[in-house]
Amino acid sequence: MENFILILLCLVLGYAIQKFHIFSEDAPKTLNQFVIFVSLPAMILLQVPKLTFSHELFIPIVIAWIVMAVTAVLTLLLSRFFGFNKEITGSLMLVSILTNSSFLGIPIINAYMGQSALPYIMIYDQFGTFIAFALYGTFIVSYYSHKGEMSLKIIFFKIITFPPFIALILALSLMGVEFDPDITKVLATLANTIVPVALVAVGLQLQLRLTRDELAPFSISLFIKLIVAPLVAILVVKFFGWSSEATKVAILEAGMSPMITAGAMASMTGLAPKLSSAIVGYGILFSFITTNILFKFL
Repeated sequence: MENFILILLCLVLGYAIQKFHIFSEDAPKTLNQFVIFVSLPAMILLQVPKLTFSHELFIPIVIAWIVMAVTAVLTLLLSRFFGFNKEITGSLMLVSILTNSSFLGIPIINAYMGQSALPYIMIYDQFGTFIAFALYGTFIVSYYSHKGEMSLKIIFFKIITFPPFIALILALSLMGVEFDPDITKVLATLANTIVPVALVAVGLQLQLRLTRDELAPFSISLFIKLIVAPLVAILVVKFFGWSSEATKVAILEAGMSPMITAGAMASMTGLAPKLSSAIVGYGILFSFITTNILFKFL
């Protein structure tokens, strides 16, 4: 319950600060830069080295990657069909694909299914969403945020110099290493700033009234993320004939709201910042309803 309260409080706080002009106009960009350059690398270095692979936990990984692949292709096709510009397309390729599998996934699924679901949540998050964010997310930002012609050399340089990617490579090389308790505490403190800082930044840019041009990408993004993604997960489960707690967790994870840090990344790199924040903010609120309906269906 405290996570839900924190989410709503930070969104409202950011929106109030925006309306009363308490922070400077570049505050959202500064907060998003803090998340990308400090909070997220700390989270990666804290969590990734703890991971171990188990064949018994393979189902959430398969579902996570199939869902992201299908929704990415669908998002790209719809963006081209509707003629969205490069910035909006880049934004949708982030927030319509990457799911809020940990901060919302953990409390919501735990409330529905209990503590036994937690290992599957972490596998979906770490081996699915988390790695996709660092690799796929970095590529999308590198490609769509570049104003001129894009070459493989430029994309490669942007990827290898992007802080979350550097942190991921370092963290993977440290798998199995147990950090000193003091280092762990420092990383945990920095990592815990992700959600409040990113959500306040979302609130600072949140628009209750979207322009007519933004309504189409806004609606398409949330439809793909909250409706299509879990339906794809259900079809995958039916195709393989899977029926277990892990499959239910994966379906619920697929239907979570857009990832907060994906919205922060889009905003920081100029990929339709206000639209990205609106999709994340409203997506969080709508997902409380859609995940409840989805769980009852399961």
